Amino acid sequence: MMASSRRVGAACVFQLVSVVLTLCLWADPIKGDSHKLCSRCPGDLRNGTAVFTYCHSNSTLVADGRCCVQKQARQEVVGLDLWNCSITKMEELLKVASTLVVLDLSDNPFENISFVFRGFTRLQEVVLPVTIDCPEGAAAWRSITLEMNKRICQGQKNTCNGTTEPSNLCPEYSVCEPDGPGLFQCSCIKGQHGYKCLRQDGFPMWMFLGIVGAGTMVITVFLWVTQRRKVKTM
Repeated sequence: MMASSRRVGAACVFQLVSVVLTLCLWADPIKGDSHKLCSRCPGDLRNGTAVFTYCHSNSTLVADGRCCVQKQARQEVVGLDLWNCSITKMEELLKVASTLVVLDLSDNPFENISFVFRGFTRLQEVVLPVTIDCPEGAAAWRSITLEMNKRICQGQKNTCNGTTEPSNLCPEYSVCEPDGPGLFQCSCIKGQHGYKCLRQDGFPMWMFLGIVGAGTMVITVFLWVTQRRKVKTM
């Protein structure tokens, strides 16, 4: 009886573990810090807003709380509605900088944006209180409109393709790359790194082998010729 009870108990534990694992696999939560942003304020996406419209215009996206996320990669936040969230600091937005496309920060009490939108390379629309200027000003956006108590900044410009070419500021062996509204960075081309991209990656093995091979060939030919002459004179 004791052995039978133990077998039954073990079977129950095994089934319980299996159920828990199955639920974990089927669940698809937004993970990590991104999830905290999505639940930063109560409620869901508001009908008719920029984030809501963007999220419902693409079948690969789905709304989750205040976020719009990829269905197949739910940790990837592409839209975020932080309307009326009493936000005063925005450093937490850096968690979604590389994926965010649409952002709504309207009806929040901050007086200015000292926060730099560095890394927001995919951001195409940001909604702000009417008293706040667009990040990096009009030169960084294709369209700026005022609507009721909101300022809407749309169409982030490619800073590296502007009339004032910032790539001229990049050193040799580097290229200009956009790094957010009105911002850019200089990235070393392949094979270069270090200060002003002046250092080469790794040891130039092929060049070394070529030089050694050519030198060996010259010495071999020279020795062969000199040996032939010695044989003839003998």
